[in-house]
Amino acid sequence: MNAAEIHVEVAPALHVFVPQARRAGTTPLATDGVSTLGHVIESLGVPLTEVGALLVDGHEVPVSHIPKPGEHVSVRPVARPQQVPGAPLRFLLDVHLGTLARRLRLLGVDTAYESTDIGDPALAARSAAEKRVMLSRDRGLLRRRELWAGAFVYSTRPDDQLHDVLDRFAPALHPWTRCTACNGLLKQATKEELADQLKGGTQRSYDVFAQCTSCGRAYWKGAHHDQLEAVVERALSMRTQGD
Repeated sequence: MNAAEIHVEVAPALHVFVPQARRAGTTPLATDGVSTLGHVIESLGVPLTEVGALLVDGHEVPVSHIPKPGEHVSVRPVARPQQVPGAPLRFLLDVHLGTLARRLRLLGVDTAYESTDIGDPALAARSAAEKRVMLSRDRGLLRRRELWAGAFVYSTRPDDQLHDVLDRFAPALHPWTRCTACNGLLKQATKEELADQLKGGTQRSYDVFAQCTSCGRAYWKGAHHDQLEAVVERALSMRTQGD
């Protein structure tokens, strides 16, 4: 064995980030005696946001550990549910995750969303300033050191994305309490208060309304309510099964 090598084994749950040739068993990697283990893991393509325990010869070490020749490293995924200390759990989503943002808001989860591409530096800065977990499929963004916290969204399907986020972070759910358009809190409102937003048919057919305290948008149980109700029921059922 080369004296300047370490051996790294990446858990199957993280194989999506690793080249095919490095997925089976352990991978020999050169070590320079200076780079941290975190840097080595990132060089394999694995964002540190996705890494849980790092074991060196069976003992847990921090990402700042400097690997020594001959060490055997095991890279494990983040434990679930993941604990995010230091602030109330809330999220920030990039421009590509609009449907997921609306569904999290539907469930009452505090979710900020950028509907335009403001760039990775601005997103990372907002994550840090507002102490929000950055959700993205952009690995480069998740590697930015300014991020307060982050997580990779593994699927391109909104149903799977929502299931994964709920499973990973187990946020408290308060359905029907947030505006799906702007994330503001909802309040009960009368038909008279919302008259300028309601068409004649809506005024005649519905009696229960809510209004966003931030943007003023009106809500009622309209044509798409059954679809939204199904999203909510699946999420609540998942939480019950988890308990």
